[in-house]
Amino acid sequence: MGIHWTVYPNHHEASLAVADTISAVLIEKPACVLGLATGSTPLEVYAELARRHREEALDFGKATTVNLDEYIGLPPGHPQSYVHYMHDHLFRHINIDRDRTHLPNVHAADLSESANDFERLVESTGGVDLQLLGIGTNGHIGFNEPGAEEDSVTRVVDLAPGTIHSNSRFFESESDVPRRAITMGIATILRARKIVLLATGDSKAEAVAQAIHGPISRDNPASFLQTHANVHFVLDSAAAVGLAN
Repeated sequence: MGIHWTVYPNHHEASLAVADTISAVLIEKPACVLGLATGSTPLEVYAELARRHREEALDFGKATTVNLDEYIGLPPGHPQSYVHYMHDHLFRHINIDRDRTHLPNVHAADLSESANDFERLVESTGGVDLQLLGIGTNGHIGFNEPGAEEDSVTRVVDLAPGTIHSNSRFFESESDVPRRAITMGIATILRARKIVLLATGDSKAEAVAQAIHGPISRDNPASFLQTHANVHFVLDSAAAVGLAN
């Protein structure tokens, strides 16, 4: 148990290291299940995976993907939806079967049942081989905000004010940021066989330090990762400033 971490000089080197890990899983197990994250942090990871597919024939043809979360309230095709993000930054650049790419359905009439359906879908894959995570400045993973329970599963959640403010940089104004989402739960995430969390920049340093060295607490949802047997934090030097050598 416990979290292992590696520190790289900068965001680029850290992103390449994560791409190396994902590539290794794809090569060892072509029919793997990859849990994917969105946001600005993994963009270079996805760009590098796309390059490896294009230039080195990295094969996604048998892989399945499940995404952590999706906003509620954006119209289909909205450029800030995570469906659009995944298509734009990864899926359209690789040879993945789009029928095996999965995000929560936020346009269903019954959102709670849609969340339950996604939880069952994740279980039906046989288990996530590698789950990629980011971390919020408040310690959220997926959209599991402070207060999330360790036994939580995929569900409808309210976004914390800090998360709304942080994500407003992707929208015209803060008022345009959705207030709710469907997210995998902490328990859903912890069922993955391997978890890789990528964090870069000094704004993430406190959350990273608390996740690794702090008490396991609902106040920092990422701290629940301490209970998993195979978690690796991939950090740049700025995100690692609060860690003991």
